Amino acid sequence: MKKPEPVAVQDERPTEFPLFDTHIPCLGVPKVESPIQRTVLFTRDGRQVEKSFVSDNERVLVYDSLDYLKQLAPGEMPLMFELAGPREKVYFDSAKVHCAIATCGGLCPGTNDVIRAIVLELYHLYKVRHIFGVRYGFQGFIPRYGHDLMTLGPEEVVNIHSFGGTILSSSRGHQNIAEIVDALERLNVRILFLIGGDGTLRAADKICEEITARDLRISVIVIPKTIDNDIPLVSRSFGFDTAVEMATDAIRAAHTEALGAPNGIGLVKLMGRYSGFVAANAALALREVNFVLIPESDFDLDGDCGLLTNLENRLRERNHAVIVVAEGAGQKFFKEEELPRDPSGNIKPGDIGMLLVERIQAYFRAKGMEINLKYIDPSYIIRSMPANYNDRIYCGFLGQNAVHAGMAGKTAMLVSRWHGHYVHVPIKATVGKTKEVNLDSPLWRSVLESTGQPPLKN
Repeated sequence: MKKPEPVAVQDERPTEFPLFDTHIPCLGVPKVESPIQRTVLFTRDGRQVEKSFVSDNERVLVYDSLDYLKQLAPGEMPLMFELAGPREKVYFDSAKVHCAIATCGGLCPGTNDVIRAIVLELYHLYKVRHIFGVRYGFQGFIPRYGHDLMTLGPEEVVNIHSFGGTILSSSRGHQNIAEIVDALERLNVRILFLIGGDGTLRAADKICEEITARDLRISVIVIPKTIDNDIPLVSRSFGFDTAVEMATDAIRAAHTEALGAPNGIGLVKLMGRYSGFVAANAALALREVNFVLIPESDFDLDGDCGLLTNLENRLRERNHAVIVVAEGAGQKFFKEEELPRDPSGNIKPGDIGMLLVERIQAYFRAKGMEINLKYIDPSYIIRSMPANYNDRIYCGFLGQNAVHAGMAGKTAMLVSRWHGHYVHVPIKATVGKTKEVNLDSPLWRSVLESTGQPPLKN
């Protein structure tokens, strides 16, 4: 299965240091005084502290590794991201600017929280009164679909964080970029907030190119959305924390089922088309898992060192076992030409969960060994859940910083959290790439230590 190009970014500690452009384009020189006022605060000992603005000169290191800093030539500046936050001067006039929000791709916990944060920040802090919600993702820009816009304000978003999904609804599939930009012009939209994953980043990049070709002044800000946590230069994507928490409930159920019958096997399939972050972190959160299968780590089913032989050994020793598999693991067992594609043209991974069920049952049937296998796939339950408190807080920061960037005239960028700071990342630095679990990282080493899983290769 063909996948996006991997990058050497994992757990904020890259093992390599690729160079790329970190410059964030701006629509022009910001000349408008920010509606946000400077605030004087007082500490408990009576000292005055002024709440100030962020300068474009404030930066965050891309690589904080000592090895990276040592390799810099004398006088060479390290690679740095622009720090996110409110600017003293903004580009857009709050009274006149029109903003639009669209959600694209699959559902993800926290999407409504991001929408709410954007709307409340625009309305209350920047006094923007023209905020529109685009229904059904990029389809909402195309006239032939007939989707109406939503007018968004505090009343429309006050309680949406209590619900999963997205109040704007979503869609997948390619849409004509020129038609999307035509719609932005017709609606007089000057700031477009897109909430989505890899496909949305690719579309946003093309939208920015079309906007530039037409010499328009439209800002495009992306808030990265992927449960899989596989967008590079984003230390953690929103919804990931909720997904791991919900995944542990499925693992706990699988463990209980495995203990409840002779030679019980609990098999749980989790999200992770190209990266195994959800599976790895969920296994560590509960530590009742014996085998973790992820796309980054190759494994065999048959042979003396394969999964099936090791599973048999585990059952003979302990009478139960729990297996967690990411949806994109073991794709070598499928023929790519036989796999379906989603509406965006991406190849859907073969159903590794059902394949494992069939192969495990056939293996032990041939051995004449009774097993009790329970298979759990909680994917659609997880992705439709409301965000937990940790993701809710995170979504608030992402939405607020997206608004600060858009009002300042920044464009062709996404908001990221990196080394504990919120930063601006160029879309072109992430588009078409994927973040993977580093098999030599503390994360994966901890998984192997926790599970006792041997190399599953002959």
